[in-house]
Amino acid sequence: MDELDVAVVGAGIAGLSAAHHLAAAGREVRVFEGAERVGGRMASTRVDGWLLDEGAETIAGAGYEATWELIRAVGIPESEVPVIEPGFALWRGGRAHAHLGRPKGLLTGAGLSWRGRAAWVRFAMELATSWRGFDPDRPETAPSRDLTLSEFCAGSAGREELLAAMLQPLSSHCFGWRPESSGVAPMVATLMSVGGAGARWMTYRDGMDTLARRLAERLRVELGSRVTAVQEQPGGAGVRLEFADGAEVVARQVVLAVPAPLALELHGTAAEDARPYLAASTFTPMLKVACLLDRPLPSPTRSPSYAMSVPESESRVCTGVILDHLKAEGRAPEGQGLASVFASPWISPELMDEPDERVVETVCTEAERFLPGLRDATVRTLVHRFRLGLPQGSPAAVRERAAFLARPARAVEYAGDWVMLRPSSEGAVRSGKLAAERVLAFAAERSGVVGASGVSGVGACGAVAVPAPRVAEPDGVEAEVAETDAVRSDVAAPEDAVAVAVPAPRAAEPDGVEPGAVRSDAAANAPGGQAGGAAETAEVA
Repeated sequence: MDELDVAVVGAGIAGLSAAHHLAAAGREVRVFEGAERVGGRMASTRVDGWLLDEGAETIAGAGYEATWELIRAVGIPESEVPVIEPGFALWRGGRAHAHLGRPKGLLTGAGLSWRGRAAWVRFAMELATSWRGFDPDRPETAPSRDLTLSEFCAGSAGREELLAAMLQPLSSHCFGWRPESSGVAPMVATLMSVGGAGARWMTYRDGMDTLARRLAERLRVELGSRVTAVQEQPGGAGVRLEFADGAEVVARQVVLAVPAPLALELHGTAAEDARPYLAASTFTPMLKVACLLDRPLPSPTRSPSYAMSVPESESRVCTGVILDHLKAEGRAPEGQGLASVFASPWISPELMDEPDERVVETVCTEAERFLPGLRDATVRTLVHRFRLGLPQGSPAAVRERAAFLARPARAVEYAGDWVMLRPSSEGAVRSGKLAAERVLAFAAERSGVVGASGVSGVGACGAVAVPAPRVAEPDGVEAEVAETDAVRSDVAAPEDAVAVAVPAPRAAEPDGVEPGAVRSDAAANAPGGQAGGAAETAEVA
């Protein structure tokens, strides 16, 4: 049986972040990924000249410090992370309204009445006063406590309009959330972390998987290695990993960089002080359709908008669209276009197991209302299913997180944006850094190094670094390969691009300029988010 130093399960951005920081601290790390490619929530696909971001769409210039740290570490130049110039829109009252979530929207309305705009201003003032000093990395400490979005906005006509015309559309489009079951604290934490309205959003020129691929080149990553069980050995004799092909390995320490429900399934003997938060960290399914177009559809607003959210009051089928050819150059062949249509959280569970044809017919027919000409322009569609889409940000998770962070470091640690209760790729990157700190703290404690134990919270990775007995050399694994149906550790991609809905009380300075999808193709004659679960591809004639 192979013996390892540190095993990381999952080559999404959380797992690769953890592996990077551990390798930098001198530990020998091997990453196991069930899919035949890396990226998870940051996955991208190249199809006949189109570049599809399956999950995360953007990163931010502010509030994504951990991501920019990795970008600099692997040498990605700023020119490869261009700023997205068009804005975000809202469909309301039969038309698209530009400048959603931006200061100019206060003047134009962005779909809100004067009462709704006043509520927007009052909400911003509340963030600047009663929320002052709130740490976005600790949503559980928010003044709103464990209130859901619906509960937080109840009882005020203005705030209820703010919910209906801003917070609900954005949370449903970006995170797949329903306002009655997801907490306001995680959403506000995400908004405040990027500086609120006016944040700069960027994307990777060569696809959202760029950072993951570059990290994997420096690490030892084993693709197509699906872990089925993780078991701590008696007497502190390491952790045994079992694989789908019957193989087994034992590692000194393990990082489970997978969605919480999968972590519970794999690690059935998780410690009692970790289980409540693991169980509370539920995920929302997400479903979207990529439409490859024979021509670029125009912005839905006069002032260019690359994306548009659709409120529940307007549609319970389509929650938003993105015009990828407006987001960045190179997403479609010259003279052609690309659009992503997102199913709403009210219909995604119903459609998750339906044939591709029905998904496309249902979602894209509805999207035609918001993007006229979509059906005629579409030459091919790809359906992306994410059973474990994004952390739900449930009230129970808000309540349980503090105890989870305070638990002692152990031989098995966890990574993923659910750990940070921040549904974004930055949350995943930060969780990987935190997991690495805890791995190092546990090793230091076991070896008797004074002052290197008891790490909790988010700090600078490496502060407690202790060299391991062996150091691995990177073997240049390049992981840009085809998808597989063996994904067990991919996490769905959040819509980082639109997580800024309201002005925040403070804006961070830009640092450097920054949720296994199931994918299938539907026919060209069919009409016309973000990643966990299995991956499969099928052509439909």
